[in-house]
Amino acid sequence: MDSASIGTSGGLRSRLLAALSYLGILCFVPLLFSRDDEFVQFHARQGLVLWMWGVLAIFALSLPGIGRWFFSFSSMVIMLLSAIGLISVLLEKAWRLPFIYGLAARL
Repeated sequence: MDSASIGTSGGLRSRLLAALSYLGILCFVPLLFSRDDEFVQFHARQGLVLWMWGVLAIFALSLPGIGRWFFSFSSMVIMLLSAIGLISVLLEKAWRLPFIYGLAARL
């Protein structure tokens, strides 16, 4: 996990909105309501990629055989990366999550 240097106001509001980014569909709240805070947007984009991966995993359940395996694997990885993202927010860091940041940077 690489750390980026991102400016933030450092307030409780910024940390709360950034933390919402890693709680499933709530990633849309910081995307819509905090467009001017670079720290919040960084975490919101990563949270959005994690949420999209989760939706894809749910749709994969309809695939016979591999669907349940993909869903189980994805759920564990998403929970782990979300926990890492929340820790990053609590420490006021901008850790680049492996594989997720590459996709999030393109959004």
